Amino acid sequence: MDLKSVFNLVDPDMQAVNALIQRCLHTDVVLINQLAHYIINSGGKRLRPMLALLSAHACGYQGRRHIDVAAIVEFIHTATLLHDDVVDESDLRRGKETANNVWGNQAAVLVGDFLYSRSFEMMVEVGSMRVMEILATTTSTIAEGEVMQLLNCHDPNTTETRYLEVIHSKTAKLFEAACQLGSVLAQGDSQQETAMARFGMHLGTAFQLVDDVLDYTADADEMGKNVGDDLAEGKPTLPLIIALQRSSGETAQALRTSIEQGGLENMAIIMQAIAETQAIEYTMHLARNESRLAMEQLPVLPDSPYRQALEALARFAIERKH
Repeated sequence: MDLKSVFNLVDPDMQAVNALIQRCLHTDVVLINQLAHYIINSGGKRLRPMLALLSAHACGYQGRRHIDVAAIVEFIHTATLLHDDVVDESDLRRGKETANNVWGNQAAVLVGDFLYSRSFEMMVEVGSMRVMEILATTTSTIAEGEVMQLLNCHDPNTTETRYLEVIHSKTAKLFEAACQLGSVLAQGDSQQETAMARFGMHLGTAFQLVDDVLDYTADADEMGKNVGDDLAEGKPTLPLIIALQRSSGETAQALRTSIEQGGLENMAIIMQAIAETQAIEYTMHLARNESRLAMEQLPVLPDSPYRQALEALARFAIERKH
């Protein structure tokens, strides 16, 4: 199954999710309406809500609560983006100006808080303590991941282990929740729920690792952000961590300085070091392994177009160019 077929498979559900998002975004506060609609409609893949929808169908769910859960997942994701861009002082996301760049940091943070709050209102309406438990834990874990990333920022001693811990908390945890919730809604057994959670965790990790690679290899127009953004912000992502570990002398010092101070002054040296140390190949090897581990969870599901779509997304995670 190709990616277009995956989108077509969930298109009716996604239209329902988008309609619910628009309804739940409505408020009498004009600035919230403007900013929230700006970020929600800024061209993201809607991957996390799509995973919630696909997982629910793949696990045999027949109701409509998967629409609510998918919208909640997207609200949480959007809130994290708003807060992320403020912390990172980013000015470009998905090829557009960030909300904080347009409206200011205060508005972006407060609208992010609104989206978090609205998502919890929607969780109550779902009426499942298990759904509440998973999503409450997820939001706490994401916040922990954000703080861990902040501690790693400008730290050239960041290890692969510490970095992967950030990925698991900050990025992969919401993938995990989206997939796990599909099984919870379908009242799957503990084996199925665990397998779906693991699928999401491995898939989310693969996606982030490929993002790390693309930050050094993709065209800015394809990525919708500035190539080298992570480096400019002093974030030691995995390719840079590996390059530093495998370098010595003046090259290693240049890499350390770039992490400590941020900026792109040493970009030529860094790109050469990443190439010579095969840091991109190493990171892609890990990403492919995560994709494989994700697919290994899926035999717990009966064969269906929805299971095939999940397999297709696991392949897409490591084949994509943006």
